[in-house]
Amino acid sequence: MSGGYDLRDESWIPVRLLSGESARLGFREVFQRAHEIADLEVPVPPAGAGLLRILAAMAARIGRVGGVGLDDVDVAENARHWHALRDRVLGQERFDPDAVDAYFDQGDLAGRFDLFHSERPFLQDPRLVVECVDVKGAPNPSGVNKLVMGRPTGVNGAVLFGHFTDTAPVPVPAAEAAWHLIAQLYYGPSGQCTPRRITDVRAGNGDAAPLRKSVSYFPWGPELFTTLVLAVPSPQTEADWETQDACPWEEDLHDPLAALPPITWPGRMLTGRFRHAVLLMPSKDGQAVTDAYLTWSTHQPPHKVRDPYQILDRRGDGDFQPREADGTRALWRDLDSLLLKDSRQDARRPPALEHLPKPLLPRLRVRAYGFDQDGQQKDSVWFRATTPTVLQWQEENDAEMAYHIKRCHTAAEKAGYRLDFAARIAWKIAADTSVDLSPKAKIKLDARKSGPWALAALTRYWPIAEKEFWRLTEPGHATDRVDRPFIDAALTALDEAIGQANRADIRVARARHRARGLLLALLQPPTPD
Repeated sequence: MSGGYDLRDESWIPVRLLSGESARLGFREVFQRAHEIADLEVPVPPAGAGLLRILAAMAARIGRVGGVGLDDVDVAENARHWHALRDRVLGQERFDPDAVDAYFDQGDLAGRFDLFHSERPFLQDPRLVVECVDVKGAPNPSGVNKLVMGRPTGVNGAVLFGHFTDTAPVPVPAAEAAWHLIAQLYYGPSGQCTPRRITDVRAGNGDAAPLRKSVSYFPWGPELFTTLVLAVPSPQTEADWETQDACPWEEDLHDPLAALPPITWPGRMLTGRFRHAVLLMPSKDGQAVTDAYLTWSTHQPPHKVRDPYQILDRRGDGDFQPREADGTRALWRDLDSLLLKDSRQDARRPPALEHLPKPLLPRLRVRAYGFDQDGQQKDSVWFRATTPTVLQWQEENDAEMAYHIKRCHTAAEKAGYRLDFAARIAWKIAADTSVDLSPKAKIKLDARKSGPWALAALTRYWPIAEKEFWRLTEPGHATDRVDRPFIDAALTALDEAIGQANRADIRVARARHRARGLLLALLQPPTPD
């Protein structure tokens, strides 16, 4: 079998065209029609984040002017020259169809984009069929349910997006399998996995994928062509400039026991840091996946490299780590970290949002893809969100607006934090008859008995706070008095959480009064030292 599901030309990537129509395209048409495409519509956001990295690596090969590509290491030695080259590529307003065909039709890449190729299936390791075996040497696949994020596996698997069991697995259409293949490689779990025998040891533990529990931020243009060109990361000093750059489909399979190849720009930086190995087993007609192998790809320590699409937050020890995805946190709450320079705050904005072309800034949004997970096996929720055209307010372009946005964000966060505390205090007063009701009495909270009001209040507060945030950040409406709207939103949320019916109770009334006082205290001027 040679394969039969060629991702270059099969209809597997859902897109929305500028005309408003929906379509499914292969790699080739995505690049040939990128100037006609408004958005990617992959329904699995973790796959969207991974797919954009893959497309950005390809865009670096395809985006060319006068025979010089965006991946040219000689041009990349000078950042100013590289950004000038990027501007010239953007000026073409589309990818050259001949350059697209020249890349995808290279003779040495024959079969490399086939999802089910017998020797080099796309982003997979065909050796798993003989290396993932049981103690008797029989094939030991992981099961198709293990491939699809959201399906339960094992005896106690949680049902998130459908009812599936290991005893009655449902085949996955090839297009969807490709999405989940990408999602697993970028967001897969650590810990126990299908054992893989290469030596006498049958190892069955792996490391977390490079993007696990993180959120990615991309500059988002008015059409996909601009988005992909801007997604090509600027040259980074962390890359190895002496080693030939390659993506997995452009080079031979690596020895899982050997040292990792160095991180090179841009291919390995974007597509060469996987910690999992996957192999899909096709149906007889090659249009679906009926089984899959998922295991570890290496146990070597990963190379450290700055991901171009992640915010880094300063930890307590002074080091930085990628901002973790939080399914309860709206994208606007990250806005100041995307607009302010690194040197002015405890967060470093994604390198992909640096050095953007100024003429494009009024038309650029930010697209975020996140997956709320723990470090091992638990997956909570994934999300995708897009801002309005906010990048025109970056500090380098509009410092006054950038800092106004930071003031608004700070005020919203401060009010939200105080609301959480005040609602917990209120519940303690109302529910615990041993609590002293005098106004200045100290109240000790039990983190295990926070009561229902805090969550209910925050659930109501954040949507109101978001509306206030966007109202306060409308151009021409900047003001220094940004605290009051968020305090008012918090007071409203507190009252709704407590409920009208409960206020007749004397303890509830006093609890409400105490909590409102804690919120209103934020409006008092700070006490002089």
